[in-house]
Amino acid sequence: MAGHHHHNHIDPDAGDARVFWAVIVNLGLTVAQIIGGILSGSLAMIADAIHNLSDALSLIIAFLARKIARRPADGTMTFGYGRAEVVAALINYTTLIVIGLYLIYEAVMRFIEPQSVDGWLVVIIAGVALAVDVVTAMLTYSLSKDSVNIRAAFLHNVADALGSIAVIVAGTLIIVYDWHWIDPAVTLLIAGYILWMSFSEIGEVIRILMLGAPVELNANDVIVAIEAVDGVSGVHHLHLWQMQEHAAALDAHLVIEAGRWDDADAIKQAVKDKLSQSFGLGHTTLEIECARHACVGAQMIG
Repeated sequence: MAGHHHHNHIDPDAGDARVFWAVIVNLGLTVAQIIGGILSGSLAMIADAIHNLSDALSLIIAFLARKIARRPADGTMTFGYGRAEVVAALINYTTLIVIGLYLIYEAVMRFIEPQSVDGWLVVIIAGVALAVDVVTAMLTYSLSKDSVNIRAAFLHNVADALGSIAVIVAGTLIIVYDWHWIDPAVTLLIAGYILWMSFSEIGEVIRILMLGAPVELNANDVIVAIEAVDGVSGVHHLHLWQMQEHAAALDAHLVIEAGRWDDADAIKQAVKDKLSQSFGLGHTTLEIECARHACVGAQMIG
């Protein structure tokens, strides 16, 4: 996932303002396209308006999730609300996959039953839509580098912008050559891109929700680093997971060498320092055991 660790601490409220305006711009475009579709009798334009509405909804979900994610931990959510953004990203990618599959179905039906398309109207409205998509993408681009949630909304817009470009090309070919088959052909290309993009991004989101270890951290490397600390006899019951997109956590049972119990606190602190310096793990919970009374037959991981 690009930009996963380059955390540019953007002023949260400035980010909220950008997402808010992106929502307003997209809702405005949706209304304009629906009116244009009704006046021209163009089903394609109304369908595109519905797609744009999904963009606006994805941005609204992203906007609300950003607000929720900044709430401090409490008795109900002891890890805080950071995962709200990850859940929002899952909803957005799932929506995109459904839209992609629906577009493929519609395109195939158009090949079977070709329909006439008003090329000029398509080009004009698609041109306006492209301008709006570019503005929205610019509003959310810098935020998308640091948030899986905003990235999902941003990619919604990129897919739309590419779709608008393809529709302009298709409309032009219909005007010049009367190639009505180009409309469903372009739709298939857009749908293919949407599905490829969504499936490539959704895996990381599911991994975080499934309490998977961070992609860039190998649990065995972490174990080797812990066991290399002076005074550590072994480690077991290790759990390594992502609490949210930018915060990983670890808990484990730490076995202190026989005869070193007086140094146990210092050894535990040395392990915490090592994990922080080598792996960026700031949230670590270590239960210490002396070698003589350590868990018998314990699993190394889990």
